[in-house]
Amino acid sequence: MELNDYTLSKTVIGVDMGGTKIRAGRVTNNVIEKTASGFVPKTEKESEVTDVLIKVIREVADVNVAGIGIGVPSLVDSDRGIVYNVQNIPSWEKVHLKDILEKEFNIPVFINNDANCFATGERFFGKGKDYEDFVGLVCGTGLGAGIVKDGHLMPDRNCGSGEFGEIPYLDHIYEYYASGQFFQHFYGVNGDVMAAKAKDKDPEALKAFSEFGIHLGKAIKTIMLAVDPAAIIMGGGVAESYEHYRDAMWTEIKDFPYPESVGNLEILITDTQEIAILGAAALYFNATV
Repeated sequence: MELNDYTLSKTVIGVDMGGTKIRAGRVTNNVIEKTASGFVPKTEKESEVTDVLIKVIREVADVNVAGIGIGVPSLVDSDRGIVYNVQNIPSWEKVHLKDILEKEFNIPVFINNDANCFATGERFFGKGKDYEDFVGLVCGTGLGAGIVKDGHLMPDRNCGSGEFGEIPYLDHIYEYYASGQFFQHFYGVNGDVMAAKAKDKDPEALKAFSEFGIHLGKAIKTIMLAVDPAAIIMGGGVAESYEHYRDAMWTEIKDFPYPESVGNLEILITDTQEIAILGAAALYFNATV
């Protein structure tokens, strides 16, 4: 699927549904024309959260909008648009969000989890434009991924594909060792603090990132065995410290049983601004192009 300016010319709203804040943007031709935001109310009523979401969307909507994409930090029945157990929003246990919003706005609505949105956003707006097959790997407070195959997000039943962080590893799971949690668990500080120390060449911080890189390299080898992508595009807070763990990570990856696969793999760091909004908007293009 070749992407061009015409492909992305339609106007779409992308919504980043966080646990504390909702952000929306109206996107046309790769440009976010207008944004709006609102805070998620602390409430036990599902409808009160939905009302804020509708209000934020209305602030950026206009007559040209062809569809709405929404990224949420939870599992989603993407076919029916049902959102389950959203992190930090206890009232959203089972929300038929697609039906609610399509009735409200009378345009198509597409919903997926935030890691899948990241991968889809990279495919249509970022470095993934150059790849038909890649993994978008979000390495921050957790470790999640979206899988793109044949130019589109790989379909699944519950948005569970790409949850490599949940795979058992050592005495825990990959996420325990190969995300920002590693620094908290083993050094008692968060990733941002450790990154600042590494930037100042602190020996302990450099050692910590080297250890982290080995764990992440092992996780990437698992991804290679499961998916065999042409590229891995990384995002999230820990990805910004790539220079500090790159060498250790690649040393581990080179121990892969198939050297040709290692030689063909590219690992890239996202430079796409506002990827959360663009990724949600990209759900429309993923479904319609």
